[in-house]
Amino acid sequence: MEHAGQDPKQPGDHVTRIQAAWRRERPDLDVSPLAVIGRLHRLADRLTAELVLVYQRYGLGEGEFDVLAALRRAGAPYERAPGELAAHTMVTTGAMTKRIDRLERSGLVTRRPAEDDRRARVVALTDAGLRLIDEAFTAHIRNEHRLLAHLSPEEAAALRTLLASWQHRLDDDHPTGDHPAETDPAAANPADGRGAVRS
Repeated sequence: MEHAGQDPKQPGDHVTRIQAAWRRERPDLDVSPLAVIGRLHRLADRLTAELVLVYQRYGLGEGEFDVLAALRRAGAPYERAPGELAAHTMVTTGAMTKRIDRLERSGLVTRRPAEDDRRARVVALTDAGLRLIDEAFTAHIRNEHRLLAHLSPEEAAALRTLLASWQHRLDDDHPTGDHPAETDPAAANPADGRGAVRS
């Protein structure tokens, strides 16, 4: 695993040093994408760490925060089916069940039979859950404003547009969620440096 500062003779940040090493070792490959994707990986890790600090102040993990937020933005009576919650938070139903179990034990959500199908269940915020997510979400948004304050309003607007455009184009290329790395062994080859950039 490669680490920042591994070669003090090479200038630049961690990603720049990794690019330089790959250019030296594999001059036959264009490793310029690492400058974008590698930094996005590292930035995502940093942002997640900053966001989780706020969740923890309210006794929540990232997953629990996501569930409470999904219920809150559903509007009164602040409830969704477990499968709907899983879709909104992009996790498996098994992972969602574990999150709901933890929140139920904490008194933040309840389960009840669905009115139109007694075999199905509905998850709803309790009064305590509603109060907590309102407080936590207020702090979360304040934290996101703090993180974005490192950019000018113009830079933030340009970044929003660029990221949305990139995401839409990727979704259009692979609307079912499949991508080349899942079907093409060469595309998944670790020699592309993806893991190295994150380390």
